[in-house]
Amino acid sequence: MAKFVLICGPQAVGKMTVGQELAKITNLKFMHNHETIDLPLRFFPFKSEQRRKLTDLFRFAIFEEVAKSDLKGMIFTLLWEFEKQEDWEWVRKVKNMFEKENGEFYIVELESTLEERLKRNKTENRLKNKPTKRDLDFSEKELLSSMQIHRFNSNKGEIKYKNYLRIDNTNISAEDTAKMIKDKFNL
Repeated sequence: MAKFVLICGPQAVGKMTVGQELAKITNLKFMHNHETIDLPLRFFPFKSEQRRKLTDLFRFAIFEEVAKSDLKGMIFTLLWEFEKQEDWEWVRKVKNMFEKENGEFYIVELESTLEERLKRNKTENRLKNKPTKRDLDFSEKELLSSMQIHRFNSNKGEIKYKNYLRIDNTNISAEDTAKMIKDKFNL
């Protein structure tokens, strides 16, 4: 009965760092979204159908095996574009995959001020773990421009899943945020 914890929120809100800390205190395995993005990027452009197809293939193969395994579960990060129906369907597909195997599904939504996210965009941990973010000029421009096109935080009451938690982690450490998640969901 594996657990799946989805941590979502805008770029540089701290999804990966919180996920790393949560993994340390729960025995859940951790995988951040760029681990399945960066490998296909060695072969195909970011916006290509081939890159998207390979990214989803890797993710869903891993999710399915974890859901069927005797592992305690996993944590995964996602940049959820709330205005896109396909993102809602993607989340529903993962939820169904785990629930089909009697697993549990949790959503943690992080939010933070733009000022704090711009600081976090340059942190050593982020740059070490996400090669595509090392071009700081491009990364910052993409962070700012994507906000004009997409909505990366939900509207109040929009997420109706039972196991849902929203945290403004602007002034909360990743360790304390992880403890809040662990305590709320009894992980």
